[in-house]
Amino acid sequence: MTGTVTLVGAGPGDAGLLTIRGLRALQEADVIVADRLGARAVLEQLAADGVHLSAEVIDVGKLPGHHPVPQDGINDLLVQHALAGRRVVRLKGGDPFVYGRGREEQQHCEEAGIPVDVVPGVTSAVSVPAVAGIPLTHRGVAASFTVLSGHDQIEPGGVLSLSRGDHTVVLLMGVNTLGHSAHVLSSGARGVDCPVAIIEDGYGERERVTIGTLGTIAHLAASRQVRSPAVVVVGDVVALSPHAAGSLSSSKGRTFTRRFDKLSDPGHELSDPGHEPSVPATPKPHWADALDAGLAVDTGLVQAVDALDPASARRSPLSSLFSRSR
Repeated sequence: MTGTVTLVGAGPGDAGLLTIRGLRALQEADVIVADRLGARAVLEQLAADGVHLSAEVIDVGKLPGHHPVPQDGINDLLVQHALAGRRVVRLKGGDPFVYGRGREEQQHCEEAGIPVDVVPGVTSAVSVPAVAGIPLTHRGVAASFTVLSGHDQIEPGGVLSLSRGDHTVVLLMGVNTLGHSAHVLSSGARGVDCPVAIIEDGYGERERVTIGTLGTIAHLAASRQVRSPAVVVVGDVVALSPHAAGSLSSSKGRTFTRRFDKLSDPGHELSDPGHEPSVPATPKPHWADALDAGLAVDTGLVQAVDALDPASARRSPLSSLFSRSR
């Protein structure tokens, strides 16, 4: 009897963002073919929370420039196990259909006569900016957004909306091409002062937020040795982030420090040693027990804030939810 294949989006790497339908597929699977980003972290968190998965786990994770199992091999692996009568889950980071090659895998299986189900996941294009308090749309600031792959360099004039200041641009996998992207975007109506945010390792242990402008972000990223995985957000919505308060408007390079306590504490504020009026800051969610503030100034316009909170601190026990979904 032919088995089945289910493409499951693991989200950005936090098991709390895995859908109930995705969890059920994992619990019923005989084989789980897992990606590196997002997927492995979710499996590890499930195990840590006492959720037992009986499936064999096959790691097909890719590193930049190093693909131990090429895409053709992954496609064949799904077919091989399904034809052997197994229930196969292809666990992919983010959403399978957002730069995940999910449809390619689905088509390959369908050509072999194997039924394929798709379980959407929470894409990092939306969820990771939210970690930094950045909405992709905001009334009066941005009414639309575009998600681009950083693997393909942005061409000048390629997309008209990219030059508009009221349009948010999200770059996935865009660290290596950041300098080129910043140059192209700044040459349009946005200009060099358009705010930019880089969120590294969103929901991970090395989560870090860097705020700059199109004119400064490439230099800042190089000096801070920004690494993948990272999501880059370009647009005026970046200024809405609590991390950006004071950094994009200060021309004197003052040191701003941010104090975060638990959500129940109403005393969240941004303190300015220059004795300017304090600016209320959006509190970090309760799952961040600590957030140390760091400062990196480039021509007085850039402030970078490091989120040093261990990922485990933001993970509430999930076992009760998982047990109910069985």
